[in-house]
Amino acid sequence: MPNYASPADTATYGEYTILREPGDTRPLYRFTGRISADGSTPYPAVAERYHVYSGWFCPWAQRVTLVIELAGLADTVSVSYVDGNRDARGWAFREANGPDPVNGFTLLRQAYDRTEPDFDGHVSVPTLWDRETGKVVSNDFATLDADLASQYDVAAHGGVELYPAALRAQIDELETWLRADVNSTAHVATGDGPGAAEAAETLHQAFTQLDDRLRDNRFLLGDDVTLADVRLFVTLVRYDAAAARTGAPRLAAFGELWRYARDLYAIDAFTKTTDFGSFAGGESVVADWHTSVGATR
Repeated sequence: MPNYASPADTATYGEYTILREPGDTRPLYRFTGRISADGSTPYPAVAERYHVYSGWFCPWAQRVTLVIELAGLADTVSVSYVDGNRDARGWAFREANGPDPVNGFTLLRQAYDRTEPDFDGHVSVPTLWDRETGKVVSNDFATLDADLASQYDVAAHGGVELYPAALRAQIDELETWLRADVNSTAHVATGDGPGAAEAAETLHQAFTQLDDRLRDNRFLLGDDVTLADVRLFVTLVRYDAAAARTGAPRLAAFGELWRYARDLYAIDAFTKTTDFGSFAGGESVVADWHTSVGATR
């Protein structure tokens, strides 16, 4: 029988928090191992060695699952999903998304404790697990997607070259801007907390710039999908759901950006890795996104 955690119960266990001692300078995402094709790290890019613990709800995790699908690595790097509800125990495996197929853990924290006994940091998705060492390699979303996109022989797997050497500088430059003005701002802009108005203005300016950029390009860097598009899409789809729920401007207010987002969603890998029901307001916008424009350019 599969192992499952009991239902999330904040009344019993409390809310999830990250307890950090004053002066603790360790990074929030503590595991930063890198996969390599050339043997420069302890983690070679080989088939069937690694497993990704993901979450349908998480944009940072979807970046990784999207890369796996687009790069043709679905048979090379396995994926499973935690439940979308958590309490103080952190992310867990429950029947809705299935068990942990690698270790039979009921809580993702067990993978972290196996790696670092009595782990006291952030238990997050995506998490990259190494079957050979029986430890977490990385929970650093900022490098995981790039490594998976670049360290395997994507052509041999019939996949898309998402992080080509000739475009890496441009992709990295876009990431610096997009993470600050879009990816880390969208959820604040659709909320009602401190800084919401300022975040909304920053986001509006970024969307306007993107709208202008996409008038002459199908995707951010031309006619081919790159890692830059993966990183932007995961925020756009969640932003639009939040905007529909809160009354913020929808993506449709930005014609080219809306065309672009639906164009990406029409690609099988984007459709397959997006679960509207896993993020707030998502189910209310499904029909809008399914009216996809497809390959119009």
